[in-house]
Amino acid sequence: MTLTQPVLDLQLPRVARVDAALTQARSYPHLRYMGSKYRLLPALADTFAQLGGETALDPFTGSGVVSYLLKAQGFHVTSRDYLNFPVTLARASCVNQTTMLTEEDVARISSGENRDGRDFISRTYGGLYFTSGDLAFLDSAWSQIATMEGAQQDLAIASLVLAAARKQPRGVFTVTGLRYDDGRESLHLPLAEQFRRCVEAWNSSVFDGPACQAERGDVKSAEGNWDLVYLDPPYAPPRDDNDYIKRYWFLEGLSDYWQDGTAEIMETTRTKKLAKRATAFGSKRTIGDALAATLDQFSDSSIVLSYGSNAVPDLDTLTGLITDVKGSRPEVITLRHRYHFGTHASATRREAEEYILVAP
Repeated sequence: MTLTQPVLDLQLPRVARVDAALTQARSYPHLRYMGSKYRLLPALADTFAQLGGETALDPFTGSGVVSYLLKAQGFHVTSRDYLNFPVTLARASCVNQTTMLTEEDVARISSGENRDGRDFISRTYGGLYFTSGDLAFLDSAWSQIATMEGAQQDLAIASLVLAAARKQPRGVFTVTGLRYDDGRESLHLPLAEQFRRCVEAWNSSVFDGPACQAERGDVKSAEGNWDLVYLDPPYAPPRDDNDYIKRYWFLEGLSDYWQDGTAEIMETTRTKKLAKRATAFGSKRTIGDALAATLDQFSDSSIVLSYGSNAVPDLDTLTGLITDVKGSRPEVITLRHRYHFGTHASATRREAEEYILVAP
């Protein structure tokens, strides 16, 4: 495979540079993820290009696609998340500049040979999500991945995470069984084959660009100075919650083999999920103060904030918070956005507006 070359040419007009970055961003593997910004990339790319700068912080990395876009636009990106698996995806795609998994690597991981006899996944999740063969594959694959290091290991884990997400209906782990089976091939493809395809996808995304870094931690502990800060915090709904662990705990556990089998499992739950991790962005009662503190923390940087019209707080409150910090009202870009709550043709769709608030 030929390594993709850097996409940014500063001699090109801004529109051409944006188009080049978006072309690169389309190679990023698609992960079904709550609040993902794949569809908003054109508007974000144009905004980032207009603001300019050399360094950027993405402290709510999520699927990793915006960090990847920023790298494609020539920014030295620091990706950050309080969950482990988004940071792993960012290391595989942004921090990693040239490393790809070889056919020999894939064959070894997919061989089914369990080097150390580990069986935590098979023992814990038998009969809940995947077939016994798929669960055994995850155990044996990790026995091989544990011997790897650096970008190689990051790519292998990212491929395993993507494979599990694509094999699970709706990509979330809130229900067991195939209740939401819509007939897609990916739901029935053995995980070993799914993994091979995901390796191809991640390998294809690797390109040599600006030096980037990825670190785990909440936004409050982010230290440094950045020209641009992109904020995409969890949107606090008027009802229910936005708990990412509740939906993606299996991917989180898989990213570090449930902390080598020592992670605390909620044994009394049907899904045997990981415990919820509290965040001030998770409740409509606390998110206002959390947003205000975050905006103040990055007041010296250009700020781009994404938020949804179907969440708390409302647009007037958001603009007021930014005005208080920056001294002037932000530009507001409003985009129609459709949120998907299923995979089948008749699944419920909800129209909303996505706000991009820009404060140089």
